Amino acid sequence: MAEKQSTSRVAVITGASSGIGAATARALAAQGYRIALLARRLDRIEALAAELDNGSIAVQADVTDRDALVAAAARVQEELGGADVLMNNAGTMLLGPFSSERREDYRAMIEANLLGAITATEVFLEQLRDGGGDLVNISSVAGRTARATNGVYAATKWGINGWSESLRQELLPDVRVTLIEPGVVDTDLASHITDDATREAVQKGYDAATVTPAEVAEIIAFVLARPRHLVINEVLLRPADQLG
Repeated sequence: MAEKQSTSRVAVITGASSGIGAATARALAAQGYRIALLARRLDRIEALAAELDNGSIAVQADVTDRDALVAAAARVQEELGGADVLMNNAGTMLLGPFSSERREDYRAMIEANLLGAITATEVFLEQLRDGGGDLVNISSVAGRTARATNGVYAATKWGINGWSESLRQELLPDVRVTLIEPGVVDTDLASHITDDATREAVQKGYDAATVTPAEVAEIIAFVLARPRHLVINEVLLRPADQLG
């Protein structure tokens, strides 16, 4: 079994193939972390691991597949010595009018956004507790404010928020828990929406987004760099011109 290098922490990032996940991998690597890049799109995370060139690894895993996460955790333990940080970032935003026609979208969001984070945390928790770790859950402004057409997405994010607060109380002092709630960020999240009219409307906001994934990643890196006696439990951030 590999031993953890004293000068290098290990971060596991789900949904690491693009957006906030990939940006955070770059930010943490710059601080000396080795990264376990978890995502479904293997070609992207392999390219990112090669770019980082610091012993980081690419692990193809879908957060809705517990067996894949268990295998990923075993590989992280064997090759990197275990995880110090787990960032639950994987998710999807399938907005649209509520109807039976979109029931598969609802299931997909619940399984990825909420159950995926819960399962990843359950699988990696023992590693996080070994020496004191950090759990970073990526939520959303939608975890505070629901709107028409985002009901199930908001439900998953409200769920993440409540679950994170429970874990915060339960896991101290072994694991610090931080909830990150971004507003609109310049990512490809809106492109996943299956309802055409909703996708076109939402995409306009994302096309005009002024907050970049790198700016969110900088905040996450700052949070993780605080001394162990200090916990930044919650960060809500929006573009300056976003009202809701």
